[in-house]
Amino acid sequence: MNGVHDMGGMQGYGPVQPEPHEPVFHADWERQALALTVAMGATGQWNIDQARSARESLPPQRYLQNSYYQIWLDALENMMVARGLATHQEITTGQLTQPGLPAVKPLAGAKVDAALAQGTPAERPVRQPARFAEGQRVRALNQHPMGHTRLPRYVRGHVGTVVKVHGVHVLPDRHAAAVQVADSNEGEWLYAVVFDARELWGPAADAQVQVSVDAWESYLTPLEMPG
Repeated sequence: MNGVHDMGGMQGYGPVQPEPHEPVFHADWERQALALTVAMGATGQWNIDQARSARESLPPQRYLQNSYYQIWLDALENMMVARGLATHQEITTGQLTQPGLPAVKPLAGAKVDAALAQGTPAERPVRQPARFAEGQRVRALNQHPMGHTRLPRYVRGHVGTVVKVHGVHVLPDRHAAAVQVADSNEGEWLYAVVFDARELWGPAADAQVQVSVDAWESYLTPLEMPG
């Protein structure tokens, strides 16, 4: 979706100012927010791409005003309410008012670190040959889907070069769909594609700058040769 979250290449938001020796967490509540997100994700009520889509779907003003982990918490609350795991009143008061859903067991706090370190593999078996190869010129499709996608808006319609073939991985667009279909968990070839800054932003951009984007096969089309 073309939401406010897709800010790459946009102007008017001020310079990016990296924080030297930035800590993993700036406050204890951020550590807790991450742990809660991992623990609730382990209930199986949603997958990682549905969680990302929930964050992207927050109202623009709310998204921009929130800090990074506040965005995570707001999205987590919305997903819990939508799936009947909690009510708005319970979240506001911190008091349980109805029994939990049967057979839904969040991850115990003591197991969060191990679950986070283990992760959830997204690689899938190879079922057909890759369409593109390293060194091949490709164009990112100029598409604007209504749902979740990992194709940044600023590369759409532009030409880049495949520099690495990552293998077959779950396609986030399909994985994040509200209604899961039979092939939601199947994979698609994933490529690292490098774009020149001047290709993306015109002749005023730094000629020495390149941007690397991981793009799934359905995001790309072969570059048509002239003549």
